[in-house]
Amino acid sequence: MSRDKLSSDSLREATRSRAEYSGHGDAIGSAGYREGRTIGMGDCESLSEAGQTKAVNAPENGFGPIHIGLSWNNVVTEKAGFFDRLLKKALQVGVDLDLGCLYELKNGERGCLQSFGEKFGDYNTAPFIALSGDERTGDAEGDDEVLRINGPKWGEIERVLVYCYIYRGPTQWHQIQPNLSIAMSGEMPVRITPTTHRDDVNIVALAKIENTRGGLTITNHTEYFHDHAAMDRAFGFGIEWGDGHKK
Repeated sequence: MSRDKLSSDSLREATRSRAEYSGHGDAIGSAGYREGRTIGMGDCESLSEAGQTKAVNAPENGFGPIHIGLSWNNVVTEKAGFFDRLLKKALQVGVDLDLGCLYELKNGERGCLQSFGEKFGDYNTAPFIALSGDERTGDAEGDDEVLRINGPKWGEIERVLVYCYIYRGPTQWHQIQPNLSIAMSGEMPVRITPTTHRDDVNIVALAKIENTRGGLTITNHTEYFHDHAAMDRAFGFGIEWGDGHKK
């Protein structure tokens, strides 16, 4: 989709050797950052590259619950000061990573679920998506934070964009290593672990789940943004963003 020349285009051109830029559907404004190369992950059943997709046909009796889980490395090593380096000390810092999603329903309703702003959704009524409580630490066994989609109500949902963001802690994505899993009955779980990282921004769009003729299509995006509004513009949800808080 064409767009008007922006003042930031010269900066984008200067950094194009480091990152690729994408646009999505009816997106407005600049898109996010995608690194131009990836780090090998070895053999694993996953969508390992940005742009890879997996299509799942709707079962005869419809989908059951769809489980979207996030786990991550809680403690990262931050750059030490001069004297700490002399003493060969490293600063260990905890990370509060949050899972969230943007959603669009078939009736046109759009919104956001995330701990920041205390928007946890509802499993049984619209939007038929619920976010688990804010785990904060990344220390729990298995998935640390979970989104649950009401599979029997999948026909009411148009698309879901799953993302995570650093609420508190250094932007060291290469150490945090978020790991997203999408599981449903009768299918092998889909795993998305970013193999590219951009450590100067604090939010990454991990996956999009779209309703395709009653089935669903999962796409790995692994696309980094400076803030929620920029991510929203790139994917064309059109949500009004304001201040929020966590308790």
